Amino acid sequence: MKHTSTVRHRSAVAALAAGALLLTGCGAAATTPQAEAPSSSSASVGTQPRVITTYDGGVLVLDAATLAVVQDIKLDGFTRINPAGDGSHVLVSTPTSFRALDAGAPVPAFTDVEFPANKPGHVVRHAGKTVLFSDGTGRVEIFDSAAIAGGRPATEVHTTAEAHHGVAIELANGELVTTLGNEKSRTGIVVLDKDRREIVRNEQCPGVHGEAAAANETVVVGCQDGVLVYRGGTITKIQSPDAYGRIGNQAGSDASPVVLGDYKKDKDAELERPQTVSLIDTATQQLRLVELGTSYTFRSLARGPEGDVLVLGTDGAIHVIDPDTAAVAATIPVIGTWTEPLDWQQPRPAITVNGSTAYVTEPATRTIHAVDLATGKVLSSAPLPQVPNELTAVTG
Repeated sequence: MKHTSTVRHRSAVAALAAGALLLTGCGAAATTPQAEAPSSSSASVGTQPRVITTYDGGVLVLDAATLAVVQDIKLDGFTRINPAGDGSHVLVSTPTSFRALDAGAPVPAFTDVEFPANKPGHVVRHAGKTVLFSDGTGRVEIFDSAAIAGGRPATEVHTTAEAHHGVAIELANGELVTTLGNEKSRTGIVVLDKDRREIVRNEQCPGVHGEAAAANETVVVGCQDGVLVYRGGTITKIQSPDAYGRIGNQAGSDASPVVLGDYKKDKDAELERPQTVSLIDTATQQLRLVELGTSYTFRSLARGPEGDVLVLGTDGAIHVIDPDTAAVAATIPVIGTWTEPLDWQQPRPAITVNGSTAYVTEPATRTIHAVDLATGKVLSSAPLPQVPNELTAVTG
């Protein structure tokens, strides 16, 4: 049986495949932005679509259509960025807090909204709620995503039994899924109802890390030997085909029951450069592996507007995977070849999607590229004044 999203997805994949056949080389050369690119003039009054990238010493906010630098905001130290969920703000993780940056404003700037946090970690947006996780305390802070536009929103706070590098997500019905662990090990997940009473737990997930939401209010979290899938009061373990088959980073889409995950096989590697990704079908409870023929990193995983599966490889191309067949349906050359650095905080190419446009950074050349996912064409490329690191976008 095919899922309702299959027809939409296949039409998108077909268009990408057709467009990719027209490509003959890397899209690093600058071109004039075309009509398919997001238009700032189409944004709602007061906010605009923007692309945001960090660098060593600050944050760059770019116009999503022209890729021009709108604002260069200085900030010391290594920082991480995540959309806040309202279409305009991003949350910048500093050593002691999550700070709100209004990236969609005519003049992007930090607001006075700040969420103190000991070792700020994952930021998750789902069903109109934003959930912050503080690794140093196990503090989970939840707020209505849209409310951040009006100042510091009212929040609900939940604290896990022990502090750990974790993640949490609130579902549309108010249930809260959060990881279990401590400073020495992470073991699984627990699900709480809207009154924060325990519904179910599973502690058969060594090294639990990362999360993704799929269609039908389904949550997937990764383990060193597979994944846990939660839906409707039940947690299911899907085992990896290898004894050590670590899935630690995932990308989901509300338009698809399939979650994209990374996949590592070498437990003893100082840095494994995997060439295999995983597809977790939450409808059939199946895990399939896809051999890419090129490596990638945790900043390489993305989803298109119709749930298209996208992986940015070290060969410089976006690999488009059909989740129904687990086959690479198209390959879009974008940047030059690259190698993952040993230090995870060091810059490496990254991909993010805003509407039907994918944005790809190229630290080696201090360049960013905009790619039309409907045609597989590089719309435009622009130089950056700094070496880009983390990457995200807001819709405006």
